[in-house]
Amino acid sequence: MKSDAMLRSDIVAELNFDPAVTVNATDIGVIVKDGVVTLSGHPTSHAEKHAIERAVQRVKGVKALAVEMSVRIPAGGERTDADIAAAAENALEWNVLVPDDAVHPMVEDGWVTLNGRVEWDYQRRAAEVAVRNLLGVKGVTDLVEVKARFTPADVERKITEALQRQADRDARHIQVLVNGGQVTLRGTVKSWAERRAAQGAAWSAPGVANVVNNLLVEA
Repeated sequence: MKSDAMLRSDIVAELNFDPAVTVNATDIGVIVKDGVVTLSGHPTSHAEKHAIERAVQRVKGVKALAVEMSVRIPAGGERTDADIAAAAENALEWNVLVPDDAVHPMVEDGWVTLNGRVEWDYQRRAAEVAVRNLLGVKGVTDLVEVKARFTPADVERKITEALQRQADRDARHIQVLVNGGQVTLRGTVKSWAERRAAQGAAWSAPGVANVVNNLLVEA
C-alpha cells in the first residue's frame, strides 16, 4: 500500500507527464490523506480542469477525489456569453453523435448548461465533450435526460453481461441494482480505473438515466 507521500509524488509525476495539462503541476495544489486526494488551483480552461481530474484518477492508489479547482481564463482568452453560446450551438450541430435539435446550450458567465433529451448515454456524453473544449468555457453542467426504453430487468442483464465480458474477476464482486432509469453499483474493485470501467459499463446500457457508483476501492 502506498503512503500518502508516495501517492502525491505519483500524482504530480502523472500531471507533469500528461500533455493535456499545460499548467505547471506545482501550481496545482495536491493534498493526500488516507488515499483521498484534494485538488486546488486555477486551470486555464475547463478542458484542462477535466484533464487534470482524469490524470489523477488514473493513478493507482487514489480512493476518492475532491475537486476544489476553479477555471481562471487568461487575459485575451475571454469570450462573451453570446459568443460561447453560438460556438456551443455550432459544435453540437456539427457533432454526428448528437441528434439534431436534441440538446440546447445556455451560457451564463462562461458556464455552459446543456438541456434536452436523448435515447442513449453516449449521445449525452458526446454533447458534453463537444462544448467542453470551447474557448472561454469555465464549466459545463449536463442536464440532458436519457429516455428509458427498456425494462429494469433488461438493463440489469445487459450491464451484468458487459461487466462479465470486460472484467470477469471483478464482476463477481459487483452488485447491480436497477430502479427505473437509475442504476446503483455496490461492491468492491481493485483500483479507481476498474471502478470507472464498471461505471462506464453501466452507462453504456440503453435507457440508463443515472448511475450511482457506490463501489469501494480496496486498499
